[in-house]
Amino acid sequence: MKLKRILLAVIGSALSLSVVGALAADPAAKADPAKGKTIASTVCVACHSADGNSVIPGNPKLAGQSAAYLYKQLSNFKGADGKQPERVNPIMNGMVAGLSDADMKNLAAYFESQQRKSEVAKSRETIEAGQQLYRAGDTAKGLPACAACHGPTGAGIPAQYPRISGQFAEYTETQLKNFRSGERSNDPNKMMHTIALKMTDPEIKALSDYVAGLR
Repeated sequence: MKLKRILLAVIGSALSLSVVGALAADPAAKADPAKGKTIASTVCVACHSADGNSVIPGNPKLAGQSAAYLYKQLSNFKGADGKQPERVNPIMNGMVAGLSDADMKNLAAYFESQQRKSEVAKSRETIEAGQQLYRAGDTAKGLPACAACHGPTGAGIPAQYPRISGQFAEYTETQLKNFRSGERSNDPNKMMHTIALKMTDPEIKALSDYVAGLR
């Protein structure tokens, strides 16, 4: 009986640690969207609008994005221990400088809870080319289908791949080019850099426009 109690205690401790680890890995766990709304309405509103539906093509729509992805990006914009941030952007680096870890989790949870107002594809001439790249990629170039990671509707996979559907085409195009040039390098295992390197400017533009209209 004594041995059984010891084993149960060990198992219980292990399970507790697993739960704690899972909560720590999930930025939405114990986050307070109401507090995030206050931050969004004061710090983020000018560039992204209070509900995360930016009206400026150069600034991304944050509404409906997964909290895990948003938290990662905010963390990457925030330098730690005097080191340069992993994602360098003078405006965003300054904006997140005063945010605590809890603030970033609350903000991420708030924007995730908002409904995205999607954009539309505007180029009839490139819609088929964009769809082909998104759905099937280009095997001749070793270019994988975007849908493989971001899903058939562009909703993404929370904590792994971001939602890209309904985003401004201009913003998506800029990010793909930044990944290609290395200006943006916070993609895990350089995945997006490797993919974008295989894409031409016209392909990036066609894909970005198509993604804007995904639902």
